[in-house]
Amino acid sequence: MSDARRRDLSQIVKAYDIRGVVPDQLDESLAQDFGAAFVRLVDAEAIVIAHDMRESSPGLARAFAAGATSQGADVIDAGLASTDLLYYAAGSLDMPGAMFTASHNPARYNGIKLCRAGAAPIGQDSGLADIRATVESVVPSYGGKPGSISQRDLLGDYASYLKELVPGIETMRRLSVVVDAGNGMGGLTVPVVFDGMPIDLTAMYFELDGNFPNHEANPIEPQNLRDLQAKVRETGADIGLAFDGDADRCFVVDERGELVPPSVLTALIAERELAKEPGSTIIHNLITSHAVPEIVRELGGKPVRTRVGHSFIKATMAETGAIFGGEHSGHFYFRDFWRADSGMLAALHTLAALGADSEPLSALLAGYARYSSSGEINSEVDDQNARMQAVEKAYQGRDGVSVDHLDGLTVDLGDGSWFNLRPSNTEPLLRLNVEGRDAGAMSALRDAVLALVRGPQHSASG
Repeated sequence: MSDARRRDLSQIVKAYDIRGVVPDQLDESLAQDFGAAFVRLVDAEAIVIAHDMRESSPGLARAFAAGATSQGADVIDAGLASTDLLYYAAGSLDMPGAMFTASHNPARYNGIKLCRAGAAPIGQDSGLADIRATVESVVPSYGGKPGSISQRDLLGDYASYLKELVPGIETMRRLSVVVDAGNGMGGLTVPVVFDGMPIDLTAMYFELDGNFPNHEANPIEPQNLRDLQAKVRETGADIGLAFDGDADRCFVVDERGELVPPSVLTALIAERELAKEPGSTIIHNLITSHAVPEIVRELGGKPVRTRVGHSFIKATMAETGAIFGGEHSGHFYFRDFWRADSGMLAALHTLAALGADSEPLSALLAGYARYSSSGEINSEVDDQNARMQAVEKAYQGRDGVSVDHLDGLTVDLGDGSWFNLRPSNTEPLLRLNVEGRDAGAMSALRDAVLALVRGPQHSASG
């Protein structure tokens, strides 16, 4: 590989993982170097790897394994897996891990998610920058005996462990469930996890295909949920589940085909986890609905607010001993799953809660949805800081209004309405999330803030 390519690793070594276009930015030669550098960082005798269904994933995984063994480490290859299965492997085997996936990105992308033993995350500040520096400066050779590579199937153990963590699965009523795997790894894991459960499964796009022939495997985008919503209505199913490409995120639609906001799922799962351990701490990021901390307090738990991003959630969980954490983006973190995120575990909790109740899902969840939210709205701006300052100036000093800067700008009007405005780290965008005590209050606040961000001539849908 050329020195020019090595000097350009800033383009693919991101905040939380390695990700780029194959083979232009990430190829097998570079993956081999990353494998060697990873072993030098974690200083482990053995590591575990797994990969998703993208066409480039097996080759990248093999190259990474070659780099790891060249530094003396043994490699356990778990083969095809979801990202949370890799976390299970790193946790249960107590060894560092590497997952080859680009999650919800288009087919031409791939990447590597890395963790230490026990599924502890590796990001820019916890090892990724060191790995990048090692690769850029050429990985030193190793004079000892090379390691070996062995295969191990962990899917059955993973499925059993998840079900052990979820009370009520063994007594739930029979449910009709539609699952859209988006041609991603949910197509592998769902049949094994659901085996033996009282579920009538309608499977959509379970064929593993990294070209994503039906729709992008990114359920946070509304257009990618339309097929699932239509199938739920058509079949009269009790619930619909949508997984992203590497199946670490899960989105839920109710029996009407309506999307369940992730904040509502956070509150539901928080209640279930607090029932197991009363008084526990629950983590929520700062753009989660205010209903979440309210409900946690009402149930006797301790809500703790964090910045957006899994590294902040996991670090705060470790500091506080929190039993559970949820994010608006569909990531749900469980202390008993090594503080890692698992879309499948969130799905199982939701199914168990629904299966223990005779009501439809929409009625079961009605009490968790106390406010009206905008969802995330992106605006392209010339000067992020100037726009942020203009918005803050417009609201600061008003009666009853509070302002904080934990992550971007959060303004609470003190009447049940609030908003957060955060700059993107990678694009000239400002990201706005608004919540109101009702739809009218939310819409009015959303439009007022967007007028300050974009100018009064732009509508909320612009």
